[in-house]
Amino acid sequence: MTDLNTLTLFDARDKLRDGDVTSVELTEACLKAIEGAGDLNAFVHNTPEIAMEQAKAADARIAAGDAPAMCGLPLGIKDLFCTKGVPSQAASGILEGFTPQYESTVTQNLFDAGAVMLGKLNMDEFAMGSSNETSVYGNVTSPWRRGNDDAALTPGGSSGGSASAVAADLCLAATGTDTGGSIRQPAAFTGIVGIKPTYGRCSRWGIVAFASSLDQAGPMTKSVRDAAIMLEAMCGHDPKDSTSADLAVPNFEAMLTGDIKGKKIGIPKEYHMDGMPEEIEALWAEGREMLKAAGAEIVDISLPHTKYALPTYYVIAPAEASSNLARYDGVRFGHRATLAAGDGITEMYEKTRAEGFGDEVKRRVMVGTYVLSAGFYDAYYNRARKVRALIKKDFEDAFAAGIDAILTPATPSAAFGLGEMNDEDPVKMYLNDVFTVTVNLAGLPGISVPTGLDHQGLPLGLQLIGRPWEEGDLLNTAYALENAAGFVAKPGKWW
Repeated sequence: MTDLNTLTLFDARDKLRDGDVTSVELTEACLKAIEGAGDLNAFVHNTPEIAMEQAKAADARIAAGDAPAMCGLPLGIKDLFCTKGVPSQAASGILEGFTPQYESTVTQNLFDAGAVMLGKLNMDEFAMGSSNETSVYGNVTSPWRRGNDDAALTPGGSSGGSASAVAADLCLAATGTDTGGSIRQPAAFTGIVGIKPTYGRCSRWGIVAFASSLDQAGPMTKSVRDAAIMLEAMCGHDPKDSTSADLAVPNFEAMLTGDIKGKKIGIPKEYHMDGMPEEIEALWAEGREMLKAAGAEIVDISLPHTKYALPTYYVIAPAEASSNLARYDGVRFGHRATLAAGDGITEMYEKTRAEGFGDEVKRRVMVGTYVLSAGFYDAYYNRARKVRALIKKDFEDAFAAGIDAILTPATPSAAFGLGEMNDEDPVKMYLNDVFTVTVNLAGLPGISVPTGLDHQGLPLGLQLIGRPWEEGDLLNTAYALENAAGFVAKPGKWW
């Protein structure tokens, strides 16, 4: 059988169990695809030996009749996840040479379920970015192109390597992390599915921290069913993470009935942004009609504090980043600057951080340090925390009024070209998160589903936001939307 790397997790799982294919064959197909995709720059640390060893072990488990859902399925792992004995750099120069001697809880859960690791995926440095242009490994390129134009496009960020790899069929699925939209925005840009679960559903232990009250891991997959299969394997209570929820993990796949009759879908008026492209508005309207045709009730709602979400996020996230990134000092791990005669510990800190951090990380650390400083703590950080509580209450009020899920655009545009967002104005780039950051601030589950193409043939996604801890219900609504949209477009192979 050819093109095994193009299979979904669901199809591959069934073929493995039926004996039609082996994990070794699947893994070899993906490794071959990765070898031929250097132009995408999605994989940055290849682990073919580990992959083949895990694939052989998975085949043995399947033959013995001991095959969990993810057994034998080849995945890419975002470079933010610590993987034992494999470089884990968070795409930063400051972590050059760092090879952890422990496994993140999420990757351990996946390996326990029999998953195969093909390698580590490129990303924005410390997950700070919306275009995968801040990585020490260089830019990731999207497998998509605009019409007949061969300009390189962004796959989105920060999980750009994950998005590009899944869309280009280099792996069957990938892990991502989402602090302000870093799973959902790249998923929308590349025509795949990405879900950020409720804060606390997936353990953060062993994931390099950006903003600890916002970070959450999730799967990036080729379909909603795949997202349900992989999310269940990733979740679970972890005593090593104080924010991990001690809740049973349901069988998300079993909840995919596609029946959403009587569900109330909220449409927030505040998400009609000035200057939003007509195609995004039209897609949103189509999404409403699709869900209505599937039996859902469409309800106009208000989330009045939405307009404050971006400024609130860009105070809280840099503040937490400033605190988390203080540990990179050249003493304990990673890069250490070469010191001149007479340099002391202060000079070592300064030179190491100046050399190791990229411009975007430095920018956010400085903003975060500023808003946490004595004279500005109340004016910025405390005020942002209060506004965050109001944003969360907006959602609570909507759900209390009977809303089951909220439908919004996933991004304010289709993918843009690499280098098109002028570096002189970082705020332009930050506006890419306008529809996604509210979900992180409120700790809610959110999913991006590919639902159409723009006039240049690029994918567009819609976002569904669910009630806390009800990922199963959210995935089912997303499944109904996916079925109605019938999105099957794939990028033409140019790489």
